[in-house]
Parts: sequence; C-alpha cells; structure tokens
Amino acid sequence: MPSWISSPRDFWTGLVYIVVGGGALWLALDYRLGTVGKMGPGYFPQVLAVMLIVIGLISLVRSVIIAGEPVSHLAWKPLALITGAIVTYGVLIQGAGLVVALLMLILMGAAASREFRFDAKALVGMVLLVSLCGLVFVKGLGLPLKLIGPWFAPVLGAFGLAP
Repeated sequence: MPSWISSPRDFWTGLVYIVVGGGALWLALDYRLGTVGKMGPGYFPQVLAVMLIVIGLISLVRSVIIAGEPVSHLAWKPLALITGAIVTYGVLIQGAGLVVALLMLILMGAAASREFRFDAKALVGMVLLVSLCGLVFVKGLGLPLKLIGPWFAPVLGAFGLAP
C-alpha cells in the first residue's frame, strides 16, 4: 500500500463504491432518464449510481486525509452470504413470490452477522418488514409482483387457497 494512503480501509471501501457505482451507471445509461416530475426508467438507477460514486470519492479523500486502520482480512462468510442472499432473492422473486423471496433475503442476510439471534423479536420484525414491503410495493405502488408465486399454486390449491 502506498505511503500516501493513511487509511487503507477507507481506500478500499471507496474503490468498491466507485466500481459498483460506475458499473451501475454504465448499465443504466441505456434507459431514458426523464425529469424529476416525470421520471424515466433510468432515473433512479442513474441517481443511485452517481450517489455511490460520490460516496466512494469522499471515502477515497478520507483515506488520504484521516489515519485509519489497515485491512486485516477479508470476511468471506458475510460477503458470500450477503451476495448469495441478493442472488437468491433475484431467483425466487418471480417463481416463489415476494413473501418467500424476502424471507430468504432477510434470513440469509441476518446470518451474515455474528450478533444475530433468531428469537421472538427477530421473528416479529421479519414478519412486519415483509408485510410492510407487500403493502408498499404490491398494494401501494402497484408493482406487478405476486405475494405468493406460481411455484406454490399446487400447495395452496390443495388447501382451497388460490394464489
């Protein structure tokens, strides 16, 4: 690590933010931006990508100005669990539905933390979060997502509940 970098952790964090933000911006450039009053499909991804790049630049500047800790090791387990949770959500959302996809996302993401304990508070929080997401995204915003997907149609049909 060069001597002019006084905080390697901030340096690598900033670099990751810039790479992810740059990749997202590059992918979103094909979508129409629109205006603040009439947002196009590329508005949110492009604004979010620019925000990630700005946060990365701030972190890079911090890495030169403020002394910080070195990076001791890469936490592979949390990285794999969080990445796996996002991929699992993407795979499950259409077939299993929003409820199952969110449950898997939350459980896998929580498993990445050493402090997570699956107790009554965690269960209540998870149920509230999934319910709120269903209300906001499916009912409130009208996104074309099924709460329970077609993979569970035979099971629900056996109990007289059609999805």
